[in-house]
Amino acid sequence: MTVHFIGAGPGAADLITLRGARLLASCPVCLHAGSIVAPELLEHCAPGTKLIDTAPMSLDEIEAEYIAAHKAGQDVARLHSGDLSVWSAVAEQIRRLEKHGIPYTLTPGVPSFAAAAAALRRELTIPELAQSLVLTRVSGRASKMPPGETLAGFGRSGATLAIHLAIHAIDRIVAD
Repeated sequence: MTVHFIGAGPGAADLITLRGARLLASCPVCLHAGSIVAPELLEHCAPGTKLIDTAPMSLDEIEAEYIAAHKAGQDVARLHSGDLSVWSAVAEQIRRLEKHGIPYTLTPGVPSFAAAAAALRRELTIPELAQSLVLTRVSGRASKMPPGETLAGFGRSGATLAIHLAIHAIDRIVAD
């Protein structure tokens, strides 16, 4: 039994990777956060897949689902919004899987900054104008930004900024 962490990408069902869609179709169990994962993505799951909405669950409850599937010899698709490499919170789940000796894989998703650039029909780096791309976010309730990592500081660099998880702070961002 293996837990397959799958990045769902920016939300559109057709922007999940082929590998992600194939894993969803092959796993008898799929854990997903119903509050942030588009329901259309679950259409990639095979009929009869056990769908578990993790939105109301604690990390301990999610861990128990992994252990139960492992004991039953079932592969698990763990569908996360966005891409697993940034702001995905998979590290804490991986630590628990490793504690139990449960194998896992990571399948990246299409990053939202790439989908946004495509929707805007824009390239994010332009020769002699901006050759660097900064992926960042604003300070929030759950996680503060480290000292020195400010939007104003990044903005002064001249790099292109891809600001994630920040629609609630758009007025403050524009002012900065």
